[in-house]
Amino acid sequence: MELLRLGPLGAEVPALRVDEAVYDLRTVTDDIDPDFLAAGGVDRVREAHDAGRLHLLDGAEGLRVGVPVARPGAVLCIGQNYAAHAAESGSEPPREPILFFKARSCLVGADDDIVLPPASTQSDWEAELVVVIGARASRLASPAQSADVIAGFTVGNDVSERSWQLGKDGGQWSQGKSFATFGPLGPSIVLDRVDHDDLAIRSWVNGEPRQDSHTGDMIFGVDHLVWWLSQVLVLEPGDLVFTGTPEGVALSGRYPYLRDGDVVEISIDGLGRQRQSVIAG
Repeated sequence: MELLRLGPLGAEVPALRVDEAVYDLRTVTDDIDPDFLAAGGVDRVREAHDAGRLHLLDGAEGLRVGVPVARPGAVLCIGQNYAAHAAESGSEPPREPILFFKARSCLVGADDDIVLPPASTQSDWEAELVVVIGARASRLASPAQSADVIAGFTVGNDVSERSWQLGKDGGQWSQGKSFATFGPLGPSIVLDRVDHDDLAIRSWVNGEPRQDSHTGDMIFGVDHLVWWLSQVLVLEPGDLVFTGTPEGVALSGRYPYLRDGDVVEISIDGLGRQRQSVIAG
């Protein structure tokens, strides 16, 4: 089962996909947002589907795919969480998670354009597994409790302008990662049980392979990250956790940075695929 938001920007319709069928959720909720998750919305959707109360969404296949969760409270990101990526970045593997933030205003749908900021010279792609938080979590007792507060998983592209992220005094990670359109997310929130410790994660630019790894190479796994984050802040329903990217980005020096006309594609097995055209701002 997958939650989606389909339609024009600002007028997305909440939807449920089960196998190939897409159902209209407007009889259950106005939107898929933090309030929906906090109020047991996922359980209500399951009940409505099981009872046969949902109707197919006409024309779903032709609708734009929007950000799958509206207005998340926080977009939390983990840096250098794959050893090979840390190495290509010129860093030792971190001894504890590196936390930074993206502005939620950077989020766009899975197939929306990436708009390069003016004078962009080092805009980069980063394929990432993203956790969607489904319940409030503060100081979880152990990583084993993390599963209880996860609503589902989706695909993210942590687009980064490296000249801002790394080229400014002291490093400005959040600045370099928060430009408008620098957070393609989706296509959906997968609610079914996901083996998040062993998912293939890949990216391409203009059809040429870039990243090809799996989440088993994470330094800190999903359960540890959610537990660790709950020790230093309060996680709320609808919060997003970008869990890090594997090797194969332009920062490695092996590939050119993004430029006008490029096409970026990202996939994670079982979670779907993204495709973004890159345009100059």
